[in-house]
Amino acid sequence: MTHEQPDGDHLHFWSFIDYAIDRASRELPGIDPLAMRLVLTLHRAANMLVYDLESTVHRPRGWSWPGFRVLFAIWLSGPAEAKRVAELSGMSRAAVSALVSTLERDGLVIKARAPHDGRAVNLSLTDSGLRAIATAFQAHNEREQQWAGSLSADEQQTLIALLEKLTAHSVHFAAKQRE
Repeated sequence: MTHEQPDGDHLHFWSFIDYAIDRASRELPGIDPLAMRLVLTLHRAANMLVYDLESTVHRPRGWSWPGFRVLFAIWLSGPAEAKRVAELSGMSRAAVSALVSTLERDGLVIKARAPHDGRAVNLSLTDSGLRAIATAFQAHNEREQQWAGSLSADEQQTLIALLEKLTAHSVHFAAKQRE
């Protein structure tokens, strides 16, 4: 391997993908540049979309992206145990626990001991939390429509099918995922 310093002056968020593939291919000739491009592009697009939703819709409401995900999961699943909210939101139990403390302090969520297990915590939305998430999701979905608007309905369905195929295939190589 060489230890050349990259010329970072010409790079930006998207051009870095081409640069990274070129450089990695030279350094490690056996890599699969197409797989690398797929994963880098998917990761960057997802991060870009999440950052936009968080900064335009959720931060103005005082929420983080994870905070929105917790409220969204509770809203749609109904009152639920914290471990179920963690699973539905794709977050760790510890992260949900920390967020719930803030959301409870803000008057959006109520914590209560589960009747079947004194160690388990049930989470539900307050009336204020219900109004807040419903209003926020309206704005969230309007932004989703703006993002999706660059694709026709058929293209959206194709992309959904391809992403579902990609994620379903992960069972064949025991991909790690939150439980």
